[in-house]
Amino acid sequence: MKIVFCILGTFNSGGMERVLSNKANYLSNLGYDVNIITTDQQNRPSYFEFNQSIQHYDLNINYTSNRFNNILLKTFTHLKKNNLHKKKLNQLLISLKADIVISMFDNDYNFLYRLNDGSKKILEIHFSRFKKLQYGRTGIWKFVNQYRNKAELKYVKKYDRFVVLTEEDKGYWGPLNNIQVIPNASENKTGEQAKLINPNAIAIGRLDYQKGFDRLIHIWSKVNELHPDWILNIYGNGPLKEEFQSLINSLNLQNVIHIHLPVKHIKEIYLNSSMLLLTSRYEGLPMVLLEAQSYGLPLVSFACQCGPRDIITDGKNGFLVESDQESVFIKKVSHLINDESLRKEMGDASFYMARTFNEEEIMGKWIKLFDELVIKPR
Repeated sequence: MKIVFCILGTFNSGGMERVLSNKANYLSNLGYDVNIITTDQQNRPSYFEFNQSIQHYDLNINYTSNRFNNILLKTFTHLKKNNLHKKKLNQLLISLKADIVISMFDNDYNFLYRLNDGSKKILEIHFSRFKKLQYGRTGIWKFVNQYRNKAELKYVKKYDRFVVLTEEDKGYWGPLNNIQVIPNASENKTGEQAKLINPNAIAIGRLDYQKGFDRLIHIWSKVNELHPDWILNIYGNGPLKEEFQSLINSLNLQNVIHIHLPVKHIKEIYLNSSMLLLTSRYEGLPMVLLEAQSYGLPLVSFACQCGPRDIITDGKNGFLVESDQESVFIKKVSHLINDESLRKEMGDASFYMARTFNEEEIMGKWIKLFDELVIKPR
């Protein structure tokens, strides 16, 4: 069976790119003919490793070159690029003769379902339904985001299958006949478990507004007053890196909060940490929670939309905190620091509960979906 994934690029270190590499490699190892089509790769290497048998194609559309324009020029340029994208993608798909083509909800989601290349079309989303309304934009951009949300609902109905990450998010989309929940898979393939003895908490993600590291830095300033021997390590990169570092410096926390660049092989980071903290304003299904859980870390997270509620059972494998209750978040972190036996109890629960998200279980759902859509003659 020939599978095609469509994404903006594979050069980023984000969770969606990590999920794609894991999924593509798994299918390739099983003998699937896997192909990846990008629009903005610009000859940059993939951040995560892909099997050599996987074919990569870039359409050279370069949507990201348009991001600094004003709204009128941005709209005109986007429409022009989108039309070129449709033509190039259609030509390539006709030549590839794929069985399944999957959009990862990038710039092709509004037209991929209309391309007559003979393939079944799947749309998968890695964010929550109201992601654009949670950007905090105002003025004309607020109305642009509201319009896009309405348009998205219209387009998702056109696909052979629409895949979301959580039951919570499924509910936000309403009664769609083609919707299906398939979460991301966890990372740990070695079966190793963190010992949870190091005075070290971690947070991982893109350094932007969504991930809420500004909130985490303020939270850790209070944690530091109670537990000055504990360290917070943040792994990520992004547009607010300097702003976050300045905040750390202004609070005189540069000796206890360290920002590191992303790492490709993150296993040792998890194994040498004692808890994972997530302060996002919104999510899809946070890969960092799944990864940390698979290595047996207790989790402390704001109960944002969407994802943490699907992973964390409050009081069992971690703590869920309402998003406006930073003081409660501080108490939960302090509780885990003070109580090593609770830390290990929750870590054991995480390690056990991670089996729900193991790769064989999750990829089995994808393979079943492919088989349902593509009926091969015997």
